[in-house]
Amino acid sequence: MREKAGTRDGWRVNSRDPTDTMVGMDPELEAFIPLFPPADLIDPVNDRKLLAELAAGVPPPDIADMAVEDRVVPGAPDVPVRIYLPRQASGAIVWLHGGGYVMGDVDSEHPWAGRLADRAGAVVLSVNFRLAPEHRFPAALDDAYAVLAWAAEHAAELGVDPGRIAVGGHSAGGGLAAALALRARDQQGPPICFQLLNQPSLDDRMDTWSARNFTDTPWSYRDKVARSWRHYLGDAEATPYAAPARATDLSGLPPAYMATAEFDPIRDEAITYALRLLRVGVSVELHQWPGTFHGSQAILSAEVSQRQIAELSAVLRRALAE
Repeated sequence: MREKAGTRDGWRVNSRDPTDTMVGMDPELEAFIPLFPPADLIDPVNDRKLLAELAAGVPPPDIADMAVEDRVVPGAPDVPVRIYLPRQASGAIVWLHGGGYVMGDVDSEHPWAGRLADRAGAVVLSVNFRLAPEHRFPAALDDAYAVLAWAAEHAAELGVDPGRIAVGGHSAGGGLAAALALRARDQQGPPICFQLLNQPSLDDRMDTWSARNFTDTPWSYRDKVARSWRHYLGDAEATPYAAPARATDLSGLPPAYMATAEFDPIRDEAITYALRLLRVGVSVELHQWPGTFHGSQAILSAEVSQRQIAELSAVLRRALAE
């Protein structure tokens, strides 16, 4: 039985019928929505398989003119990383995949990490961080920090200036990147020149308008986001290194690019974070992509997805060249 659909700004916020027309949704994206697997994070092991299958259907990146190496960064434990090494790289980025802290790996991230390296002309270190719920916070952050420290120490080997290392990621990976920047600032860790935050997950409290109202949006919706945080945190209380929106002081952080999707429950927390950065003097470029949903850039045939990917690459190229 269908729920009665409430509306706000033309969006059916509580419709349970996936065939309903999504007013304001980009029509090129809407046509692909039935093809997205549920991946509701109730069964993390099965959901990882679903995400892997989805990623396998994405056309591969053009990496013919670069070296790609699978390495292990020493740590406790060691951290697997896939390094993309284009010729004459302008800098490097520690890149963190999405998947709600529960799904994803360097293989599922390959289409995006490879494209970023190719188009931005940057060394990309794609981190295979530990996943929840088997490994809860701070395991993923510790893995990411170990790779950041290793990249700074081995910048010459990577062919880049140690002052030209950025952090970035998508969704949960964007949240980890923001947490990396906070931790590096607080602990006087490796310098970070830029944050590339694509639809980042930043706030476990879920008290924004988008978090409260986007209960049935494609791929990501309120209940799924809530499960993600439960898997990641367990019974632990969130700290700013888990949920960067909880940080009271955002001053002294690297410049940032923030991208959000219109029909995404975590949209508003990212916009708020960007505004808070601006208010303390951190330079921010904020782009809210109309008609998109969380992760919809995976639909490469859509014109808006092509623009999103091109912009991420162009922004990183420019940031590393400055």
